[in-house]
Amino acid sequence: MPHDHDIPVEDIKELLDAVAEKIPNLLNQLKATLFSAEAGQELGKAVGAFYKELVDSGIPTEDALAMARSYIGSLQGVLEQAKWASHKES
Repeated sequence: MPHDHDIPVEDIKELLDAVAEKIPNLLNQLKATLFSAEAGQELGKAVGAFYKELVDSGIPTEDALAMARSYIGSLQGVLEQAKWASHKES
């Protein structure tokens, strides 16, 4: 006897199939955006602004440099994960 709380398995399957078709293209577009020359320029600006803000706030330059390196390392980690995910889907 069906219940009002039955899970629409077929509907969910169709939805996931449709999403799965879109993901590889989406990841390729994301990779192209993240690894473009413009993205590199923006990343440089972001790290420079972060460093400058730290120094302007009174953080010693050596500490600010270490923090900026950590910041760019974090961003690179995110980019590497996106790159890995993109290659996995290809």
